[in-house]
Amino acid sequence: MMGPRQEAQAALFYEFSLEDHVPQDHLLRSIDRFVDLSSIRAHLADFYSHTGRPSVDPELLIRMLLVGYCFGIRSERRLCEEVHLNLAYRWFCRLDLTDRIPDHSTFSKNRHGVSAILTSCVMCSRRRLRDACKRVWLAARASLSMPA
Repeated sequence: MMGPRQEAQAALFYEFSLEDHVPQDHLLRSIDRFVDLSSIRAHLADFYSHTGRPSVDPELLIRMLLVGYCFGIRSERRLCEEVHLNLAYRWFCRLDLTDRIPDHSTFSKNRHGVSAILTSCVMCSRRRLRDACKRVWLAARASLSMPA
């Protein structure tokens, strides 16, 4: 006897953790150990107005750009699509499953702002940033190396 047709019914509550779905040996986990952007807001406070709509989190923009650079995603439109779809990218960007991804136009509108952000980061903590970039590069190199 054929069973009844299964119809998809959305669950009311889901128990889901991005942390559990990103492999421990993923490249972004290696990079995340060395990327500390917690003080970025203090450094960038002068670049933001106190009036108007809330802006996109500068840490999110930088993390998304890092994903793009590390995985060769050149198009900002494509980057937003990939961050929307890929759980590891969402995890690295500190986005939950329900969080909205910034529109691709955010990057082009803020291109000069992002330059100011990166310049400010370099000016405020040049040595710390250089050391972190070196550790990120070494971690990426180590995770991509092939066994002999």
